[in-house]
Amino acid sequence: MKNIFLFSASLLLCFSSLSVNAQQAKCTKLFNGKTLQGWKQLGGSAKYSIENGVITGTTVASTPNSFLVTEKEYGDFILELEVLMPDTVTNSGIQLRSHFNPAANDGKGRVYGYQYELDASARAWTAGIYDEGRRGWLYPLDLNQAAQKAYKRGAFNKVKVECIGNTIKTWINGVPASYLVDDADARGFIALQVHSIGNKPEDAGKKIRWKNIRIQTGDLSPAPFPSSVFVVSNEPNTLTVFEKSNGWKLLFDGASSKGWRGAKMLTFPEKGWKIADGNITVLSSKGEESANGGDIVTADLYSAFDFSFEFKLSRGGNSGVKYFVTLSENNVGSALGLEYQVLDDKNHPDAKMGIAGNRTLSSLYDLIPAKKTDRFVKPIGEWNKGRIVVYPNNHVEHYLNGVKVLEYERGSQAFRELVAGSKFKNRPNFGEGKEGRLLLQDHGDEVSFRSLKIRELK
Repeated sequence: MKNIFLFSASLLLCFSSLSVNAQQAKCTKLFNGKTLQGWKQLGGSAKYSIENGVITGTTVASTPNSFLVTEKEYGDFILELEVLMPDTVTNSGIQLRSHFNPAANDGKGRVYGYQYELDASARAWTAGIYDEGRRGWLYPLDLNQAAQKAYKRGAFNKVKVECIGNTIKTWINGVPASYLVDDADARGFIALQVHSIGNKPEDAGKKIRWKNIRIQTGDLSPAPFPSSVFVVSNEPNTLTVFEKSNGWKLLFDGASSKGWRGAKMLTFPEKGWKIADGNITVLSSKGEESANGGDIVTADLYSAFDFSFEFKLSRGGNSGVKYFVTLSENNVGSALGLEYQVLDDKNHPDAKMGIAGNRTLSSLYDLIPAKKTDRFVKPIGEWNKGRIVVYPNNHVEHYLNGVKVLEYERGSQAFRELVAGSKFKNRPNFGEGKEGRLLLQDHGDEVSFRSLKIRELK
């Protein structure tokens, strides 16, 4: 009777948050609590051992990232386990569908692939998704601030990952965290990371612990996610079923100008813009603002919304995404509105103008500088992901590649003081309209846009 109870409890633990069909499937333990059979070590020389039935990774100085890797590869699966990190400094991760390149690092090899982040620091990005050894951050947990509060310091935390098709979803302690759509890897190994501590002997000897590691590979059913969770999709100009069902709409279909017109005309510009290869591109006119095709705006008006977009800059490029554009000012040049700056900071002189960097990439142009690091800026010629969120209470946020870079209260006293010290000081009620259009700016440089999608907020 005791053995039957333990077996039932094990199944309950494995499938506690899965569908009825999944509960009927077989749960496989990846670690039996006694040996590391079925695992091997790659990368650095951190030490892995078994202590009291728990896999324990111990940090070692002067060695690269270390990985305890499953000998078997997995495609679609649901993975669950528990992990404990020793402090607020140690960093770790769980590799998913990952691989090993033996020729990298001068023949020392490199593990690469999706990683479930384990981050005990104040940044609180545990359950975010990182692309180890390859593209960097795919789903920083700034995109789901509710999940940032779910990690428990000094305790075992429950990890869950769902990899089905091209979709990866994560949970931490039962809280939905990341939702990624990406097709870089369909299968690969699972691994437990001990992150490098560099040449810091004082950080050696710290222990990360993993237990109750189990996987389901058959009869998989996607678990529900809250409608508020933002989806990072690396499939251009498409919406997932999840997004469609939660009110997201494409503002560019990848092939036509439907839904857009010139800011100062009733039709789409006949010159200065090109739609091809799934992109909508403003063409170069040697830096002359709105001198070729001019700005383009949405046919519809928006008040509270979540708007995301991708952009690709040419060298020295300058453009912008504006919101709450009313077209009422009749000004010369670009139409006015609050602007998410789109700029090559390193090669365009505008980055050095303004005050304290408030004209740099992803800033609220001429008002609030974006707080960002070069690590989260893709190089010229690659796609960056922008996002603007305007809540019904007029709280506004800017994001760059998943990282929140600024926030403010539209119409607040602090906001009005910023406007009074800016180039918009003589524009009454600047940026405070009840609703307005979205705008893609023609600043005379070639810049491409795609994956323009929006959800109106209530």
